[in-house]
Amino acid sequence: MSGSFAVLCYTGFHYFILFFILPHGRYANRLRKGELDQKRTGCSTEALSSYKIMGQIEEPKKAFAFLRPSCVLLTREPSVKNVDGLKARLQHVSNEALQQLQDYVLFPLRFVLKIPGPRQEAVVQAVMEVIRYVLENSCVRTWESLRDLFSDLCLCLCSPDDPGKPASVSEELKVAELGCLDALLHAAYGDVVFHLYEPSMLPGLGAAVSLLLALAQEKVRIVQVAALKCLQTLTLQCDCSQIHVDPSPEESRLIGSSLASFLPGITQSLSHVISGDVRQGHGVTVRAMKVWYGTVGIAMADSQLEDAAVTEAAGTPELGRIRELMAHRSSDWTSRTSERLLILLQRIISHTSAHQHWRVRQELVNLSNYLLSNCSKSLGECTGSLLETLVGAANDEEPSVRDSCSRVLKEVAQRSQSSSCKDLTNFLSENLLGLASSLPRLMRASDDQRKLFVLNIFLGYLKILGPQIEMVLNSAVHLQRISKALVQLLEMDVTDVHVVEERSLVSQPGTGSENQGPVSWRKNFVYFRDEQIIAVVQEICRMLGRYGNVHLLVDHFLSLYKESSVYRKQSALVLNEIITGAAGVCLEACLDQRRSASGQDLKSLVSLITEEYTSAENWNLPTTADRSMTEDQDEKTAKSPGNLQLQAHPKTRSLTIQHFNSNIWQICIQLDGISSFALALGADFQLLLMALLYPVLEKAGDESLMVSLAATSAIWSMCQACGYDSPKHLINSNADYLLNDITLNLGRPSVHPHAPQVLAAMFEYSDASLLPLLGDIVEDVLAALDLNYDQRAPLFGALIHSVMKALIKWFPTSARKERAATITKMARTEFNARHFVLEHKRQKELAEGAWTDELEEQDVYPPCQQENDGEKTNLNHISISKNIMERCIHLLSDPRLALRLKVLDVVENCVHLLSEEGDELLPLVHRCWPPLLQRLTNDHPLAVRRAFTVLCTMGETCKDFLRKRVSKEVMPKLTASLSRQAVVSSKAAPIYTQTLAYKLQLTVVEGLGPLCVSLDLADSDLDLVWDACVPYLSSCQPQKLQDACLSTFHALHQLDPDSCWLTLSDLYSPEPDPPPHCDLWPPPLRASAQINEFTENVQKLLQELQ
Repeated sequence: MSGSFAVLCYTGFHYFILFFILPHGRYANRLRKGELDQKRTGCSTEALSSYKIMGQIEEPKKAFAFLRPSCVLLTREPSVKNVDGLKARLQHVSNEALQQLQDYVLFPLRFVLKIPGPRQEAVVQAVMEVIRYVLENSCVRTWESLRDLFSDLCLCLCSPDDPGKPASVSEELKVAELGCLDALLHAAYGDVVFHLYEPSMLPGLGAAVSLLLALAQEKVRIVQVAALKCLQTLTLQCDCSQIHVDPSPEESRLIGSSLASFLPGITQSLSHVISGDVRQGHGVTVRAMKVWYGTVGIAMADSQLEDAAVTEAAGTPELGRIRELMAHRSSDWTSRTSERLLILLQRIISHTSAHQHWRVRQELVNLSNYLLSNCSKSLGECTGSLLETLVGAANDEEPSVRDSCSRVLKEVAQRSQSSSCKDLTNFLSENLLGLASSLPRLMRASDDQRKLFVLNIFLGYLKILGPQIEMVLNSAVHLQRISKALVQLLEMDVTDVHVVEERSLVSQPGTGSENQGPVSWRKNFVYFRDEQIIAVVQEICRMLGRYGNVHLLVDHFLSLYKESSVYRKQSALVLNEIITGAAGVCLEACLDQRRSASGQDLKSLVSLITEEYTSAENWNLPTTADRSMTEDQDEKTAKSPGNLQLQAHPKTRSLTIQHFNSNIWQICIQLDGISSFALALGADFQLLLMALLYPVLEKAGDESLMVSLAATSAIWSMCQACGYDSPKHLINSNADYLLNDITLNLGRPSVHPHAPQVLAAMFEYSDASLLPLLGDIVEDVLAALDLNYDQRAPLFGALIHSVMKALIKWFPTSARKERAATITKMARTEFNARHFVLEHKRQKELAEGAWTDELEEQDVYPPCQQENDGEKTNLNHISISKNIMERCIHLLSDPRLALRLKVLDVVENCVHLLSEEGDELLPLVHRCWPPLLQRLTNDHPLAVRRAFTVLCTMGETCKDFLRKRVSKEVMPKLTASLSRQAVVSSKAAPIYTQTLAYKLQLTVVEGLGPLCVSLDLADSDLDLVWDACVPYLSSCQPQKLQDACLSTFHALHQLDPDSCWLTLSDLYSPEPDPPPHCDLWPPPLRASAQINEFTENVQKLLQELQ
């Protein structure tokens, strides 16, 4: 076309616009009145509304005259300047006028694009910007205009030499052309845009899609984003803020049929983009995913495929070869396409499920939700992968992704639980079976993260199935495989030696349990260590209990529990969680309004399970080796000729430790079960309380720390379930029932050897109000101990230790000490010389061991005794303490070290409790002295250390009564031992502080000073102490020994300040003070002012003691 001919045609076009189009302003009037249907137009309200902007031309004739020169000039001379001039004039034309002059304005712009030969990129880019401006501010009302513009823009995008590839132009021009195409698709008015998807347009639409896909795979991010945005608009999936066309069902079917022809190319090309280099940015990946699942969702929608085959079979026969391009969406086509899409979907999931940006993971959740909502039937092969994706994202680190995924899972679960989704239920059931079959293998071969992911998928299947779980578990195959998978997964690690070594807090002094709440202990498993895994397994079991047939499940796992000891612990773990789930406890908000199991059913099931738990063969399991039996067996083994053969098998003891470890875990799991049953039943547990409280208290007194803690947790759960404030309230309210069982069982120790543990636990958790009821039982225990010292001493020793610990807690001595101090003060105010002499004589004879009944009956303080008679009320605990201490006299010489240590603790508690009862305490101390002296001077370091603590306690209470005995029999050996050890500790390595010898040494040095003060030692005894303690002032000693020695010198300074000063000055004397008178000589000191190893500590003491 020549330039003159174009100008001539364009002049004729001017007059056609002027005389035939402008007078008929019906479109302008409708635009002014805002009567266009926004839902049927691709234009926004802003683009069609009348802007009353100053300087804009409203009348079409004036606008035509205003724009005509620029349009003619651009047609004659295509240049950037002329294009910009037209654009500048367009800014002053209103949208209504521009709408009527749209074809007139677009003609010169399209003419520039069609000029043959090479074109300047700057001119083309400027033209694209003007076309985009026109399209954004007006509507394309005719199919011919849309088709022509669409073809022109596609020709600009493609290469002249190879129309199937994009043109080799700058990125800016590509972005401008893509933006112009996007604006054209948005500007299509009403039903005009749907003509693009008619079968006759398949070649042109396919060329456009191919160009956009090629541009989406380029390396420039802005080009990729622009191309993907055009694809979104072309598939009617645009998510911008403009108002978009809402297609009818017939129009949606037309679009889906057309896009089905391009589905392989679109999905495969976009999958490459999604799985491309992460450097392309998350924005490209997210938009590509939107186009991918949007296109699949339209072409594979279940609502379209139901009658798509019939509709498409009746197509027009005049299409010719175009008919070969159409995809006939039959059932075979759907099946083949679903299989191919599964491969691409798995690739997309593998590249995006762990993407570093959370928006990509969020879009993956949206993809799964969209396809499951719209294509669950057509994409049946992909359902498993989509569900796994959702379940795997349920634990995403980003809260928004987690929340979105949880919401989608609930929606999927609600759809699957409806009667119309039986195919999905069957699919989930089969997947669940396959996953349960492969779970044991995965647990052995994968890492913890993979295991957690698989278990989350398993849990997700259960959540989606919901009430359908009961139907699934009715299959024996499903139930068997799921139960075996759980049992094998929960195999416990019983090789930890610390489990057996840990000792109960109940057996240690000063560890009251009144303020302790429920406690837990970490379980160790063979196949995993992550605590999140056990949490997921517990939720799986609760879901089974919540939605499954709880009677069937309990019966099945109880059978496994009885079947073999290998499955016992795992079956108990599962049973505990099944009951918890059946009661609706510890579950997230349920997906439906299904009610929990009835209270009567739960009570019968809990009674059945606890009866099995507390049976003798499952409850009375050994948790520690019987020391007496072990020592006897060791003696027999040492004398037997097969001793060497036994020693050649070191695995024997290892197996024994594993056996004890396994027993401890089993008892703890069963106690945890009782605890969870109590919380599940609530007030209904009251009916089972009498049957379970006694065995739980029995385990609360167990020597194993883990068993004791588990029993403590169970007791607190019982309190919470039955409405008791604390274990004390629980035990006091049911004391009569417990004591009746204890009384009967104490009479048969061979049959019920654990009755003393129950009594010890009652002492531990109760208060002094229980003492009147327990007094007779304690007497029975002591009588049984008298009859059977050898066999029952360790068991009854633990019991009397608990009794004394409880009495110390119930009857604190501080108030009585204040009362005793008041009475002593009164006695001193009424001083009587005769009484003083008699008391001195009595104390002297007692110190010499000359105890007589006459002395015991003497009335030392007649005036004060009458006043003190009113103070002696409720001395039942004094009587118990006296009787217990009498039994301990014989047990102090027991050959078993553990028993000796426990008895020493009991003796110390007895001394504390009898501290105000001198008439009762002193004879008992006199009788205890010989075995105690043996423990002090000739025993294991542990026993010596504990005996010295007892001696210090006796010194605080008995005072003068022990002075001569300690001075004569203890101090020489004690100070000699300290002197010998001082040489060793001064030269020892740092590891020495971890030895028993060091700990004994430290205890003696710390307690020696207070002991001397309590006994009021003097003269030669103090000289021995000075000599023994001086070496510990050396800087060569361990620091703690130096600190202990400093505290001892502080205490001894109260007894004899002069001797203390002389002793220190003999070690280091900086500058002696001048004598107070010239006739007096300074004291002869052996030390000088020269710095030595004692200087630092001596200076510190001299400064502090001044």
